[in-house]
Amino acid sequence: MNNSRPKIFAMIPARYGSSRLRLKNLALINQKPLISYAINAAKGTDIFEKIILNSDHLIFSDIAKRHGIDFYKRPEDLGSSEAKSDSVVADFINHFTDAEIVVWVNSIAPLQTSEDIENAVAYFLDENLDSLITVEEKFVHCNFKKEPVNYSKNEMFLQTQLLEPIHPFIYSIMMWRTKKFMDDFKRYGYALFCGKFDTYPVNKERSIIIKDKSDLLLADTLMKISAGDMDYEVQYDQTVMKFLK
Repeated sequence: MNNSRPKIFAMIPARYGSSRLRLKNLALINQKPLISYAINAAKGTDIFEKIILNSDHLIFSDIAKRHGIDFYKRPEDLGSSEAKSDSVVADFINHFTDAEIVVWVNSIAPLQTSEDIENAVAYFLDENLDSLITVEEKFVHCNFKKEPVNYSKNEMFLQTQLLEPIHPFIYSIMMWRTKKFMDDFKRYGYALFCGKFDTYPVNKERSIIIKDKSDLLLADTLMKISAGDMDYEVQYDQTVMKFLK
């Protein structure tokens, strides 16, 4: 580990309850629990002083032990669907006071890689940021409250590649400098966008977040293809073959 770096802790959050998909962090994707992908991605880097699985339920302590990482049981009220991310992060920082930077590695982003995490942290450090959230860069015509965001109704309909991209938040990675976060949290009661904030783009595949059964199916299929457990090749209608002859 580079000793000139600040102390960076990875926090992998895992709620026991889930309104859309029961125990989704323990659902299997290509025969491995969903949360294991985030753990392995974090472990595959060389940037973290500690990697901590942060949950409201002891069921996840076994998962942490199995993967050789730390476990922190947060208060049960911070495991409810009403709990705010700001409060979860503040509680974590108050418990792990040595951390100078906390990186939220989302447990429900299974296609995220170690390289993605390293690149996002490098950008955070290079730009001297205080807070960062990942986004997807999408080239698509977009409205907000029925009004154009990145196109005009009074001109030719632009090709999508010529548009200014929109950046929906993905939350696969978030990070904060702990001092600035806590200063703002104590002052305002919120701090996710504390200090100097920026976003970091991830590609379409990495942006898949597991929220329901259909997301699980998609991720499971992609994971099996990438692992070589399922063959896939582009095929064409027979009409194409006639013209290629």
